[in-house]
Amino acid sequence: MTATISLPPAAEADDRSSSSAPRLSLAATGSAPALLDGAWWPRSRDLAAELPSLTAVLDPVWGRITRVTVNPTHWPVVPRKVPVAGRVVKVGWFRAEQDPHELLLLSYRVGRWNLLVIPPQTTPDSAARLMAAASDPLGTSTGSRLMEDEARSRTEYEADRAVEAVWDSEGGHEARAPAAGPRVPVVSVPVPYQPMGR
Repeated sequence: MTATISLPPAAEADDRSSSSAPRLSLAATGSAPALLDGAWWPRSRDLAAELPSLTAVLDPVWGRITRVTVNPTHWPVVPRKVPVAGRVVKVGWFRAEQDPHELLLLSYRVGRWNLLVIPPQTTPDSAARLMAAASDPLGTSTGSRLMEDEARSRTEYEADRAVEAVWDSEGGHEARAPAAGPRVPVVSVPVPYQPMGR
């Protein structure tokens, strides 16, 4: 079972506040171990604003989240502590040891989980593909690998669209040879047999 927690697209466009429900997709509980346990698509790169709603949703599922670590490459500010529902979640960072596209969550005496962090500016279709891939219980890709694969797919898709646009602007399959005049229908007329030499 994959749990996806998200707002409808219209609500996401209107409500970008940190108090809204997190966009989250989790691998099935008890599934085979994978490198990622799901994906999170925050609305901003502000950890202090984004973490409270994420941990509020995950606490009942995974146990109380007590610590979070990130790679600071994509987070402009990494606070040491974030207040969450009357308590504090400690935040740490590791530059070399942690994938820059992942968030590590720790629950005291319960376990640890890795989530792919989808950049806030990602298009909905790319985010949906990334969420599905990161929630695959048989997944063997890291966060950075999934992001590279998606970027490559997106580039190929946009290149194909550009070629199609040029082809369509030039007439596509409807195009005729430039020097061709109006089409004249071809009619087959049977010719009577005439022996040679007469």
